[in-house]
Amino acid sequence: MRRYFLISAVLCLLHVCSAKVYFEEKFLDDSWEKNWIYSEHPDKEFGKFILSAGKVYVDEKLNKGLKTSEDAKFYALSRKFKAFKVEGKDLVIQLSVKHEQNIDCGGGYLKVFDCNLNQKDMHGESPYLLMFGPDICGGSKKVHAIINYDNKNNLIKKEIECKSDVLTHFYTWVIKPDNTYEVLIDGEKVESGELEEDWELIPPKKIKDPAVSKPEDWVDEAQIPDPNDTKPEDWDQPADIVDMKATKPDDWDDEMDGEWERPIIANPDYKGEWSPKQIDNPDYKGEWVHPEIDNPEYAPNPNLYKRGEICAVGLDLWQVKSGTIFDDILITDDLEYAKAAMSLLKELNEKETEVKEAEEKAAAEKAEAEKEAAEKEAAETEAAEKGEGGDAEASPAPAEQEPERDEL
Repeated sequence: MRRYFLISAVLCLLHVCSAKVYFEEKFLDDSWEKNWIYSEHPDKEFGKFILSAGKVYVDEKLNKGLKTSEDAKFYALSRKFKAFKVEGKDLVIQLSVKHEQNIDCGGGYLKVFDCNLNQKDMHGESPYLLMFGPDICGGSKKVHAIINYDNKNNLIKKEIECKSDVLTHFYTWVIKPDNTYEVLIDGEKVESGELEEDWELIPPKKIKDPAVSKPEDWVDEAQIPDPNDTKPEDWDQPADIVDMKATKPDDWDDEMDGEWERPIIANPDYKGEWSPKQIDNPDYKGEWVHPEIDNPEYAPNPNLYKRGEICAVGLDLWQVKSGTIFDDILITDDLEYAKAAMSLLKELNEKETEVKEAEEKAAAEKAEAEKEAAEKEAAETEAAEKGEGGDAEASPAPAEQEPERDEL
């Protein structure tokens, strides 16, 4: 804990303290229960969050966060703060997410709301301004970056892959006043571009010319069958043939089993349906590209970055397997401040990786020991069974006793 305050003091000396912090939540103690409100939306059975640093941490207090605690549940929890508007500044949204349970399907994202949010009734259809963070389900592992514009939720056009391991990761979204953006994971930029290009917020600059269509004689087949190619005379062979090498089994009984017939097998000489080889098409013109024209409906908006009044954040998600830890939720205007907030990340990741590798090694050693024990037990059992059988075989039958002389 002392290290955290020391880092904070150093950052102030580096002028990072000039950053405007609109909202910051580190979940250091149970006071979060007074500030965060659970939804009571009807017809939903919501799961509960608990305060936990997880199984692995560097500083138990600093690494504590809100952990999902119930499997196969919806979660809906929000907090309001002093309202603000972004004017001519960066908007930086950041949170840390740790899927300690090795998540198979569930959300790990944060929603940002205006002041109209009814916290007691928050649910999946509640209007929001922005949604950001990882979402994993099966093979889909993506970072959501959704912007509500003109009452429509617009997903980013690009695919941003999220982290899917059990370590802590920081997700950062920077929306800039020049209508550009950056997405960072653990402080490293993974995507960037223009709001206008990467979201469908306004009509595009260019559209396909409606007055033009592909010419009817346009040839877009790169290859064609060779007209000079001919089918070989021996090509056509049956798919199945009689196995001439098969012989009637010695124990076959015609009366009991019926008349014996040779089995049918796949023909090794069968080549399938013949088709001529492909050659380059001399008339090929390439892929036809629809020409574009200026879109008469295009109207650039220099204020795409603005979101209006912001005054709430919420965790509104579904998880099949619980155990995700949310922490370090931050909204600021300074990316450097956001990066400084993850100062302990490297050390935490190193310890998480060390513990994970140790657990995997211990599990592998245990499995190997159990395998060896099972093999040893099986070998001893087999040896014992053989020994019993051998003794019985080796021991001669008791000889008939010779009668005493007196009995003769």
